[in-house]
Amino acid sequence: MSEFSGHLQKMAARAVPSESGADSCADRCADRVQYDLILDQQAIPLTPFIGKTIRLEYVGDIHCCHCGRKSKKSFGQGYCYPCFSKLAQCDSCMMSPEKCHFHLGTCREPEWAKQVCFNEHIVYLANSSGVKVGITRATQVPVRWLDQGATQALPVARVATRKQSGLIEDCLRQDIADKTNWRAMLKGNAEAVDLEAERDRLFDLFSPQLNSIIANENPGDIELLYDTAAYAFEFPVEQFPAKITSFNLDKNPLVEGKLEGIKGQYLILDSGVINIRKFTSYSVSVSFS
Repeated sequence: MSEFSGHLQKMAARAVPSESGADSCADRCADRVQYDLILDQQAIPLTPFIGKTIRLEYVGDIHCCHCGRKSKKSFGQGYCYPCFSKLAQCDSCMMSPEKCHFHLGTCREPEWAKQVCFNEHIVYLANSSGVKVGITRATQVPVRWLDQGATQALPVARVATRKQSGLIEDCLRQDIADKTNWRAMLKGNAEAVDLEAERDRLFDLFSPQLNSIIANENPGDIELLYDTAAYAFEFPVEQFPAKITSFNLDKNPLVEGKLEGIKGQYLILDSGVINIRKFTSYSVSVSFS
C-alpha cells in the first residue's frame, strides 16, 4: 500500500507525444495525457495507479492557497475569504476579461495585473463536450486544454493582453459555447470535429466585428491565426461512467473506489467522480492499494 498526505492542489497535467511517428499519422497524433496528484509540494504520479483502489479522506483542515491562513470554508477554489475579497486573481474580470477595469484605476493589484494580464494570451477552440471557445495565457498551452478534458484544441488568435482575448471570446461565443459540460465530458470523448473548418466559419461569420476589435487596439496587438494545426489528446481512462455521481468532501469526507481514469481535473472511480480542483487547499490523506 502507498500512503500520502497533504493539502490538495490542482492536478499537474502534461501531454506526452505519441510514440508513433508523425509521418504515420494522417493528422497530428494524439498526445497521451499524464497526471500527478499534488499534495503541498509533493507530486505523486497517478497514471500507474489506474486500476488500483484509491482511498482519499478529508481530515478537516483547510489552509488558504495564497496566505496559508486556516479557514472553515474555501472560496474560489482554495482561498480564504479575505484573500478572495482582495486579490486581483479572484476578481470577476478574471472570468470575464472583457470587463477589465485596469484603465479606470480600480484594479485590486495593478502590479500583479501588469505581470499576468498584460502579456501574450491565446484565444482557442476546444472540443471537450462539444466545441467551445476559451482563452488562456500563452504559457498555459496546452495545460489549460488538459484541465478542461479537451480531446482537441486549436489556437485561433494571439493577443497582447487578457482584455483583448476577452473581447474576441465575447464575440465568438455569440455562436458557440464558452463552457464545458462536465457531465458530458466525463461520459466519454466528444465526437471529433474539424476545428480548422470551424475556425474559418467563425472568422467569416464575425469578420466585421473582429476587424472592428483589431482596429480599436494597438497595431500588431491582435493576430488572427489562420494556419495553425489542431492538437489532439488521449486521456488515461479505462472505463467511462454510465452515470455521473460526484463526491463532495464537505458532505462526505471519504472517497473510495477503483480508479478507472482521469480526465480534466476529475478522478473517475467505479463509485463516482471527484473534481480535485474544487477542493484545493483541503488537507487529505490518500492511499492506493
